[in-house]
Amino acid sequence: MGQAHRAVQPKDRTGLMKFKLNGVEKEAAGTGEGSLLSWLRDEEGVLSVKDGCSPQAACGCCTVELGGKAVLSCATPMRLVSGKEVVTIEGMGKLAQDAFAEAFSRRGGAQCGFCIPGIVMRAWNFLKRRPEPSRKDVEQSLNQHLCRCTGYKKIIDAIEEAGKTLRAGKLPAASPETGRVGMRLPKYDIKAAVLGRRPYVADMKAPGMLHAAPRLCDHPRAKVLKIDASAALALPGVSRVFLAGDVPGRRLQGSIVQDWPVLVAVGETTGYAGDVLALVVADTRAKAQEAARAVQVEYEILKPIVDVPSALAPGAPKLQPNGNVLSVSRVKKGDADKALSECDYVHEAVYQTQWVEHAYLEPEAALALPQDGRLIVYTQSQGIYEDRKQLAAMLDIPENLIDVVLVPNGGGFGGKEDMLAQSQAALAARLLGRPVKLELTRSESIRMHSKRHPLRLEYKLGCGKDGRLKALRARIYGDSGAYASVGMKVLERAAGHSTGGYFVPHVDVEATAVYTNNVPCGAMRGFGANQATFAMECAVDELCAMGGFERWQFRWDNALTDGLTTATGQVLTGGVGVRAALSAVKDRFQAARYAGIACGIKNTGVGNGMPDFSEVEIEVLAADRVEIHHGWTEMGQGVDTMAVQVVCQETGLPPSFLSVRTRTSDATPAGMTTASRATSLVGNALIDACKTFQSDLKREGLAALVGRRYRGRWACDWTTKPGRDAHGKPVCTHYSYSYAAQVAIVGDDGEVAELIAAHDAGKVMNPTLFEGQIEGSLHMGLGYAISEELVMENGRPKSTKLRDCGVLRAKQTPKLTVIAVEIPDPLGPYGAKGVGEIGLVPTAGAVANAYWAFDGRRRRILPMKD
Repeated sequence: MGQAHRAVQPKDRTGLMKFKLNGVEKEAAGTGEGSLLSWLRDEEGVLSVKDGCSPQAACGCCTVELGGKAVLSCATPMRLVSGKEVVTIEGMGKLAQDAFAEAFSRRGGAQCGFCIPGIVMRAWNFLKRRPEPSRKDVEQSLNQHLCRCTGYKKIIDAIEEAGKTLRAGKLPAASPETGRVGMRLPKYDIKAAVLGRRPYVADMKAPGMLHAAPRLCDHPRAKVLKIDASAALALPGVSRVFLAGDVPGRRLQGSIVQDWPVLVAVGETTGYAGDVLALVVADTRAKAQEAARAVQVEYEILKPIVDVPSALAPGAPKLQPNGNVLSVSRVKKGDADKALSECDYVHEAVYQTQWVEHAYLEPEAALALPQDGRLIVYTQSQGIYEDRKQLAAMLDIPENLIDVVLVPNGGGFGGKEDMLAQSQAALAARLLGRPVKLELTRSESIRMHSKRHPLRLEYKLGCGKDGRLKALRARIYGDSGAYASVGMKVLERAAGHSTGGYFVPHVDVEATAVYTNNVPCGAMRGFGANQATFAMECAVDELCAMGGFERWQFRWDNALTDGLTTATGQVLTGGVGVRAALSAVKDRFQAARYAGIACGIKNTGVGNGMPDFSEVEIEVLAADRVEIHHGWTEMGQGVDTMAVQVVCQETGLPPSFLSVRTRTSDATPAGMTTASRATSLVGNALIDACKTFQSDLKREGLAALVGRRYRGRWACDWTTKPGRDAHGKPVCTHYSYSYAAQVAIVGDDGEVAELIAAHDAGKVMNPTLFEGQIEGSLHMGLGYAISEELVMENGRPKSTKLRDCGVLRAKQTPKLTVIAVEIPDPLGPYGAKGVGEIGLVPTAGAVANAYWAFDGRRRRILPMKD
């Protein structure tokens, strides 16, 4: 007789999970497969826990304490929470909250702030177990965290200081803050960001709010034959599916060339793998995403064009109506061919750079609210006035019916100049008459937004026996991807910066931006100067080897100085700091066994015939409250802090009286927050506004000025358009530049041990912010040199995971040494120059030259993974 078996009953996966959240008993029903992150944010409204990459578990922004251990809540299913206690920043206790807020504020440990609440949770948990850790221990503890802004140095400083406070059991004595220029004023509103209390767009809600999700295309180049949304519309909670025909106005967007579709229409051909075919709106984000996946699309699949030679080949399919060449930028000075023929030493080589993902920790998001016939759009964009202009054109309504409000963003680095989430959210909200929020996932973000250009740089550089540079001939080709973005300007800037920080009498450069079916390429920190400087600095070292020239001295002899001309022919007339920066790093470079050196120059202002302008307003709201209105994006670089310090400097008011607001309804027009120009434009405009304000303040007192507004403006409209006759005036490509020299030191193990950066800031407005900007730039520049790459395969990113982008972690970041050089700029406020981009312009060249010193191998392709 066979053995009897009891029938196996399926396990009931639905139940009630009981646990604690910050000391309070909680219950959650369900299968337990949903993430702790989603439950905290969506069910409990705990918004200090940030979603930077969910469910990839790569960034650490969602870190909480569970059962006494620090965990990534995006990768923690709710079933693991049962019977345990979850602690977020809100449950840390006041001393711990104050300790971290004060330490990160004082030490400059936060810039955009998005990653910091997760880091604080990790550090708090770590310090409870290791109250007196070594610096190396702290560094190792951050292995699950990414920060794109700081370079980690000041984060570790802040954690060490917070640990001291926790051991002491009390906060250090506060020091008075005058807020004046040159002081280490803590970053504006940063304590709220450190504790997760400053909302980003994804944290915002509105009554009756719906959620949108994009349906992306499946092929980089394919004709769309049919879009069937019936299955999506049948799902519960779905309100609407929008297609291209629903766009009431101009469907093509772009700040310079309008060629990027909000939605691709049936009958059209997709441009890249991030094109949007449909926009689904539902009552929850999860339902919208599920419905987006249910939209069915039929295609005629076409072979994508995935490299520049194929795009330029005779008979290649035209990807845009005017062909596959987006732009050609030419820079010509003297007779380069003749000069090269007369050179004693000529070096000729090809250099290649890569696609790079911006990897800001906050993915794109936007919230649009219809209100009394108008539309309010909350955005993280880098240009709210440009947003308003393009949204009005898309919706076919006057600009005055749209108010774009800046929400300080979680990093931009140029990647938030293009229109993405704000267009989709605004379209849905306007047509539905209800608030709509769109949050891109990390995978969608990587697929959709523009990247750093991969460039092929063909350089021919010559000098005489005396070590003086004579001529450069260069041909540069950039893959700009499917749409223009600002690709033509990036290649224009690469051409203009092709000779780096050196005087070269004869220049012949041609830079071509080319359309392909790859991801669009646009603005990213350095904006073409990085790529050109990498090629130039490698070529300079190779010339030094050919002629037996000492590398530092060669750079000194050829450095730009007052009265010399840039590649474009612009005569530099004051504040040129290349030699001062070189002097600052000379001893360290010459004392190191294996070192590389590189110089850099970076424009301030877009220039090239385009106006740079800023309007500001100072509004007196109360006897102890003054609000600064400007149109520039705070994305971690400190423009709001700088604005406060200028007003403090000009008026003597304490920083506690001052607040900052950025929205288009304030009518303080500004351009894109780009080209390292916010310090000069906002600073000079505020100085202008303070002339009358300070006079009235001195005469009448602040209380008597309540209700008054003081406007200021500063503009540059005298730069020269490339190829245009300057009408007898000297060529002026940009109204200002900043300068740098960097040294990379490689240890005996072949790893970069230290980066030393001397940067001419003109006038350091805030030493903490200055150091933070350069340290963060060095970290990004080192990643650009050795590890970062968005690999494209047949028109698609090989991976859309953040961890595969190559961003360096804390333990991979070497010692960073920053040296301030101050050669005043004649046009800068108090002599200040922009430093937001130049910090990584020389880095890859310095690292390549250091590796060459180490092993004698010349690396001409980025990243240098070997």
